[in-house]
Amino acid sequence: MKSYVLDYVNENEFKKLERALKKYNMLAFKKLNFEYYPEFRNGKFLGEKVSVNKKQGTETYELKLPSDKMFAQVHGEVKLKYTVYKKEEIVVLDELYPKDILLEGHRSELTTYKGIMISKANASKDKFKIDLLNMLQGK
Repeated sequence: MKSYVLDYVNENEFKKLERALKKYNMLAFKKLNFEYYPEFRNGKFLGEKVSVNKKQGTETYELKLPSDKMFAQVHGEVKLKYTVYKKEEIVVLDELYPKDILLEGHRSELTTYKGIMISKANASKDKFKIDLLNMLQGK
């Protein structure tokens, strides 16, 4: 059985995103660390294959992580982008999305509005989206 090694494009940046994910979306963090990373190490690659580079022997994937439906509608899906180097048996973790809100959450404490975290930079826009979605759902 192959044993792949996890590596990073930018480890400091990725760890910041991971810590923010742990703080604001524990379900996604737990799935990532205790289910998906072990699968990657065992050579099972999850998510949607978005590109293949036959010359370099790489495959790039996007894996959608579980998150709250309202959070996904306001800020976007929580996704992991990673690249697999088949010959070297390395999985390079590229980015976690939505990057903006996670980095902002890492820098300073985020506030919530009706149970959804909101950006300090775009607070009125996020509140409008949340109110609109609640109105459309009849809440």
